[in-house]
Amino acid sequence: QDIDDVGHKYYLELVLEDVLDKDSTVNCTAEVLYHLGNNNIAPDVQVSLEGELKNTDEADNIFYHRIKSLEKELVAENIPDSYGNVPPEMEPIHLLAWVASGYVIWQNSTENTEFHLAQIKHVKQVKRSDEYLEFDYMILLHEMVSQEIIPWQMTVLWHPQHGVQVTQDSRQPKHASE
Repeated sequence: QDIDDVGHKYYLELVLEDVLDKDSTVNCTAEVLYHLGNNNIAPDVQVSLEGELKNTDEADNIFYHRIKSLEKELVAENIPDSYGNVPPEMEPIHLLAWVASGYVIWQNSTENTEFHLAQIKHVKQVKRSDEYLEFDYMILLHEMVSQEIIPWQMTVLWHPQHGVQVTQDSRQPKHASE
């Protein structure tokens, strides 16, 4: 729908598949408004779910305590690897990047882009004195329309009771991923 002097609104109906339980799905409706003439404003998104996805509290707490108990901060590269494999112990790090990159994608989307998380090029845990976990990610976003691979840095805070927060993110020059 074209809204004069405002933008274009899209009405979507989708089925969401639970990333942890492929047999679990939820119907979803969404309205997305792309503002006219200003690509620096994130689209307005309104979402409704019919039902709930699987509760991840137990898995979240196991991951949280595993990372908190490490003697040295976690560091990893190339997730998934060039064959698309994610080591099982890195799956939570990959899922966290996937959720956080969703925020980055939303904030930087236009009607003419289609971003997907391609790879975590590098991730490093940052030592903190509070209860949060902090990770610095260098991710590669695949822009499907242009076929461009875009390096993007993002700093992510996470706690199982407080969720995910992207505290800083910035598009990087192409050579940053090398």
